[in-house]
Amino acid sequence: MVILTGYIMGESYGLLGPQLAATIIQEHSPYDCIVAAVTREDDKKLLKQYLADFFGREKPLIAFSYLGGREDLYRFAKELKDEGALTILAGPQSDLDYLGEDAWQDHPHRFQGLSEFFSVACHGPAEQILPFLKVSSGKNRQYSAGMLWRNKKGAFFQKSRSPWNPVFLKKVLWNNLYRVGENDFCPHKITTAQVLWHIGCPYAASITPWEIDYPSFLATGGKKTVKIPLRGCSFCDVGADKGFFGALNSETLLHQIRGLPEKEDGRKIPFELINENALSGLYPLLQSIISKKIPISQINLTLRADWFIRSEARLRKVLKIAKDMEIRILLASVGFESFDSTILANLHKGVDTVVNLKAIRLMREMKHEFPEQWGYSKSEGAVHGFIHPTPWDTYETEMNNRKIILLYGLSLDILPEYSVPLIIHHGSALGNWVREIETRETIQFKREGTIIGWWQAGDRFVL
Repeated sequence: MVILTGYIMGESYGLLGPQLAATIIQEHSPYDCIVAAVTREDDKKLLKQYLADFFGREKPLIAFSYLGGREDLYRFAKELKDEGALTILAGPQSDLDYLGEDAWQDHPHRFQGLSEFFSVACHGPAEQILPFLKVSSGKNRQYSAGMLWRNKKGAFFQKSRSPWNPVFLKKVLWNNLYRVGENDFCPHKITTAQVLWHIGCPYAASITPWEIDYPSFLATGGKKTVKIPLRGCSFCDVGADKGFFGALNSETLLHQIRGLPEKEDGRKIPFELINENALSGLYPLLQSIISKKIPISQINLTLRADWFIRSEARLRKVLKIAKDMEIRILLASVGFESFDSTILANLHKGVDTVVNLKAIRLMREMKHEFPEQWGYSKSEGAVHGFIHPTPWDTYETEMNNRKIILLYGLSLDILPEYSVPLIIHHGSALGNWVREIETRETIQFKREGTIIGWWQAGDRFVL
């Protein structure tokens, strides 16, 4: 079996989700399984040849995961399916991507789903695929938990997904990632990995009713809003998909860390802790790492600005013990997204500009106090979130952002080289926002695969 996933040319990061899924399949089924990371630049003819060589006389069984809206990979999946391969859509929002956008049957301009591109879909924990793999053929394969399929008459069927089972989350094979080489799949060496601590995001743990402004280009004098329920940030499709299922226990976490690849000096490669509130438990974790004599080199954190500020005292304790351990803590990403409070409110970030600036001030102060143990800037490898443009941009919001950026020198150490336009996945809360506006105003926004194009015709940017 092959799990095929999107990748970025020139990168060397690991892919926790696909590589964990491949590990589960490899360890708990009779299938050999690798992960093929495919960039936009890769030659699909070569890729198809390598897949044919890999499977030989066996029927190709190919799962697709973490595709990031890549239409080239959707088309490639359909091509393989039409030629007889069994193709499986997996990963976050795979159920909604397979089924299509809400009420697309009554609104033909909406995204009509990927059921024509994939044989089936599997939504939820990766181990759900194991019963499916044990049945050699026939429709009974489809009745495993988390499976979705469409019959010949066009009717959809869906089995409820299983809960997360920590037993399957202890071990990840990090040597199963391959790239499209000159003559065959070639092993891809990774230099950074991920360790799963939180499943989902605590900020997405509960549903919050929220009012989001109309796009500024639809303003007619009076302010109009759309009230929708949110799980976490309004643009986050992962929060809408997973919510928050809680934290893994320390035994599972330490098992993952112990299994990471090593650098030439014998220490574990840098790894990201998947936990947006990691500072609350990082000091005890480091103590456990010391007691278990696990040699680590660097921990990368992705944090919310407000939770980061609240953990200042914990951060100082962490950096002091990091100094004793001779390791580095890199604040690899904070989702600032904007420095205008109106836009932050529409993104439902739960913070305002003042909070974002307090976080930046603390990041810089820690660098002066712990220069060797602490990193946060883009020159040190950090990529902080900045979303621009958005549907709510006005002259005032643009001026607010520019003033803050210049006044606080954010281009020097915080802002990425390029901002990211607001991306609205059809399954996110903002997808509901768009559909409500379309209904109210009898207008249609363009669909770009799984993405809703909120921008006006003629806007000078593309995704």
